[in-house]
Amino acid sequence: MPVLAAKPAGAIVEAILIPALALVTALLLFGVFCAFRGVAPFELYALMFQGGFGSWFSWQNTLIRAAPLLLTALCTALPAQLGMVVIGGEGAFVLGGLAAASAAIALHGAAPLAVQLAMAAAGLLAGGLWIAMVGALRQYRGVNETISSLLLVYIAIALLNHLVEGPLRDPGSLNKPSTPPIGDAYMLANIPGTEVHWGFAFGVVVCVLAYVLIHHTVFGFSARVVGGNARAAKVVGLPIGRLVLGITFLAGAAPGLAGMVEVAAVDGQANGTLVAGYGYTGILVSFLARHHPLGIIPVAILMGGISASGGLLQRRLGLPDAATLVLQGTVFMCLLGSEVLHGRLSLPRLQRA
Repeated sequence: MPVLAAKPAGAIVEAILIPALALVTALLLFGVFCAFRGVAPFELYALMFQGGFGSWFSWQNTLIRAAPLLLTALCTALPAQLGMVVIGGEGAFVLGGLAAASAAIALHGAAPLAVQLAMAAAGLLAGGLWIAMVGALRQYRGVNETISSLLLVYIAIALLNHLVEGPLRDPGSLNKPSTPPIGDAYMLANIPGTEVHWGFAFGVVVCVLAYVLIHHTVFGFSARVVGGNARAAKVVGLPIGRLVLGITFLAGAAPGLAGMVEVAAVDGQANGTLVAGYGYTGILVSFLARHHPLGIIPVAILMGGISASGGLLQRRLGLPDAATLVLQGTVFMCLLGSEVLHGRLSLPRLQRA
């Protein structure tokens, strides 16, 4: 049978092996750092595993923390198909939560399902339009998307603070300025038999849908062509402007939905706790997964487990709860350093008939 395509199996192995090596290196460096504080590295690793994955309680805590990461990571992963580096997921997350809370307040008294759907639509729309602005600035004004998306994060946080401390503030929220509670009737339930809210399931489904969109549709193929060679895509007549706006809207809609889930399943109202860093951690998740929508799922769970172990490390080893943030930063630096290895490893090639 004739050979239709020759695909290096090493490319697939590389995409898994190099981020894994970066993660292991970061863990080793983190262990050395903690050793200078008198903490035995192997005890550290054992407690991290126990805190994230050692029991059913730990697993549930991990999945809850992974839920928003599944969606915020897509804010970086989807534009990456176009060759864009968007790091503004935190802003879309914050505005998605604020829009969802506002929708629930405006529709107070309506049927719970109708309000929840309205909250989801508001979160999707707010987040999508916010990141679509990044795409429009890049496409029509030549503004660097990395810089503009980062600056828009600070604008989104400023909008949140202004609204919850002013027009939308609940008079009863004396200690922490917040919107009025959305009400127990409009809160999302947990997955039956668990303490994990439905946001985790939403995240997994959206990641699968994103994979199908990018790898099994004409729209996704066109986006990848633009990411591979924008000039060639323009020559063959691909609608680059529509692709950029469409992808960036979807990229923002994902963390916007995550913000809605945070309000409807965790906080019950919008306030400063929405600025929790999920958008920034989502950047790391996306890069570790090599911007692959399906790869985001296990990586988000892993990062959720690392985050969930922070409390146990604080109680048992005396480390600050923010120690896991140091580990995340170390992982990101090691990941950036590992980029030089791509294409330089001697790995086998696979001929596919």
